[in-house]
Amino acid sequence: MTDPAAGPLSGLLVVSVEQAVAAPYCASRLAEAGARVIKVERPGVGDFARHYDHAVDGESAYFVWLNRGKESVALDLKDPTDAALLQAMIAKADVLIQNLAPGAAARAGFGSAEMRARHPRLITVDISGYGEANAFTDMKAYDLLVQGESGLASVTGTPQAPGRVGVSVCDIACGMYAYQAVLEALIARGISGQGKGIEVSLFSGMADWMTVPLLHHDRGGKAPARVGLAHPSIAPYESFATADGGRIIVSIQNEREWATFAADILGHPEWAAPDHDFGSNVKRVAARDRLSPEIAEVFARHTTEDMLARLRHSRIACGRLNDVAALSTHPALERVTVDTPAGPVAMPAPPAKVDGAWRTPGPVPRLGAHTESLRAEFGVSS
Repeated sequence: MTDPAAGPLSGLLVVSVEQAVAAPYCASRLAEAGARVIKVERPGVGDFARHYDHAVDGESAYFVWLNRGKESVALDLKDPTDAALLQAMIAKADVLIQNLAPGAAARAGFGSAEMRARHPRLITVDISGYGEANAFTDMKAYDLLVQGESGLASVTGTPQAPGRVGVSVCDIACGMYAYQAVLEALIARGISGQGKGIEVSLFSGMADWMTVPLLHHDRGGKAPARVGLAHPSIAPYESFATADGGRIIVSIQNEREWATFAADILGHPEWAAPDHDFGSNVKRVAARDRLSPEIAEVFARHTTEDMLARLRHSRIACGRLNDVAALSTHPALERVTVDTPAGPVAMPAPPAKVDGAWRTPGPVPRLGAHTESLRAEFGVSS
């Protein structure tokens, strides 16, 4: 597990009855902040995310990312002895996380309200797809389904068809919000001595991320259209092909940058005049179908490296349209090594450095690796 001395949450115990992505994401961040995290899994199969793929020498890429630094206990919650071990762990826990089907935790005897009544300092986190009390509460809520239901897919993709964001963005957002709420609850408990009940859903997290398109619809009368890699309300803000088959993304954020881009890159300083058809961002968005081909024609005359050099010389915001292979060798990518059941794996370092360094992630556990030691520690034998 993560070295407790390495993080500010040292000494805290988190019990997480979790699977898939959202709850494991939250718990993994608590682990990397120094908390002791006990992951409760089903005997035999464990967290089904263990079986999403076999990309990491037989291990699942999702699982090794989201479960480093945890302990794994395999419990059949219908078995009285295993249920007693769970209750014994919760009695000593600071945080209880669960993302079972709505109502399942309460039926199994560890519902959040009941646990907080027994243990007033306990912070509980219930993660669901759509929330606890609405017409969608009982709906299954995998990431793609929520991308569709939240409207995210309607603003992602090309004009011809909606698209899925290529990572599990709804799950990840939900896990991030849960982690944030736990940290706030820990601060509040330090003042009041009382725990909190936290509820987070995949849908609510993505609804927050969809605020700008929603406000365009609610207050402006029209949601942004799908425009592929372009930005629906800023221009130019898209990718252009170069002579050697590459693509470069440019992002013009203000009129000063546009004036430089128009003069230095396009050779048309007059296009920045306020009375020109391209003289303001609002005008450029309206005239995108005329402006984009003009820019594309200039980019098509240069190689990727030549055009990048010109853009950087003029301090124009730009970047390559990379694939994952290019990410793997990107000069800004920093990695840490994590021990897994299949051996050490290099993966992206935690995004935040603290005092110039990363905390060292703990190992990824085998299913039930800590079951017997936890039975002994909490005094509940098999």
